Amino acid sequence: MTDDVFENKIDHLTEYTPGKAFEGIVQDFSENYIEDYIEDYLEERSAAESQGTLNKQVLKGRGAISNPDNRYQPHATASVDDGWYLAEAPTSIATELLPEKSKTIITTNKSPDIPFNKSINPYRGCEHGCIYCYARPTHAYWDMSPGLDFETRIVVRTNASDLLENTLGKTGYQCEPICIGANTDPYQPTERSQKITRSVLGVLQRFQHPFSMITKGELILRDLDILSDMAKDNLCSVAVSLTTLNNETKRKLEPRTASPAARLRMIEKLSGAGIPVTVLAAPIIPVVNDHELEDILTAAQKAGATSAAYIFLRLPLEIDTLFTEWLREHYPDRANHVMSIVKQSRGGNSYQSQFYGRMRGSGVFADLLSQRFKVAVKKLALNEQADRFKLDISRFCVPDQQLSLF
Repeated sequence: MTDDVFENKIDHLTEYTPGKAFEGIVQDFSENYIEDYIEDYLEERSAAESQGTLNKQVLKGRGAISNPDNRYQPHATASVDDGWYLAEAPTSIATELLPEKSKTIITTNKSPDIPFNKSINPYRGCEHGCIYCYARPTHAYWDMSPGLDFETRIVVRTNASDLLENTLGKTGYQCEPICIGANTDPYQPTERSQKITRSVLGVLQRFQHPFSMITKGELILRDLDILSDMAKDNLCSVAVSLTTLNNETKRKLEPRTASPAARLRMIEKLSGAGIPVTVLAAPIIPVVNDHELEDILTAAQKAGATSAAYIFLRLPLEIDTLFTEWLREHYPDRANHVMSIVKQSRGGNSYQSQFYGRMRGSGVFADLLSQRFKVAVKKLALNEQADRFKLDISRFCVPDQQLSLF
């Protein structure tokens, strides 16, 4: 955060305009907005100065600002300037690939608010660097930090396709749609060279196994041949995550992802190839991108999306600290305001883990967001996202068994 950012805060008061659906619904929501805004600004400047985050350097192409110890480590470490030697701070960190021979490949899920039971994640960690990613805390399972480690130390599951083929070929395997990329993006930059996701798709194609995908990576268009072939038999659907239409907001939130325009082109090309596309407006962050909700849905619908969903910002475990740190760095003028609305929507906390409520939140802001989404979806004739999991399981067959008939 640089000092000149603070000196221009009053100019930013006119930059943020709440979504149109707010107008006339809750008049007193913004009555004291300017007073609160200035008060928040003064508090944020004071906090930044006391914590030493003023003029702090952000690493190029990375979302997280720090690399905190994970919650399973028995000891914590901290850097201290002893006045003798101070190493020059790096401006970037190279990505490290960590090959892994996994023992299993399909993850089962029993959460009632998630519309699928099985998923595959070709990678652990994600180079996209989305600061809000709810998968960040999982990196602690491998004794790494949910911060910078999550986006710079990527576990590559090199035997994913072999494991999948063995699993699907087992006697008694029960076919049901598999979601690819539910935790980390299957088309993150690393996939360009590793091709783990494509090898997994190849196995699913041979077995005629239905699957859905979640991504914000333009590299998905490389696999249009497999996706279109599967989609013609109702064996495939894709969800494209579109968080913002603003390039600058995207750069801060999701530093190594495809641009908003590129994602709209993805939707257009996927839908043009006969692949059902859902747009995920996620996450919705108060006073950062919530005012874009209707515009995101409209742009996606025009590009060819047929269904939609949204998720309210989730801050479990270490993400709470990481996001707050990021917020004070990139949006010091509104950080307190953002977190105030988040906590109002989470029962006074940064996060609530209860099923269903964790996806939507509660309270005035969350209810208004839900109303806005419902109005927009109805106006645009978009379906609910659950439709993308209604895939054909009757075509599943083990290739060797099929050949044995002839």
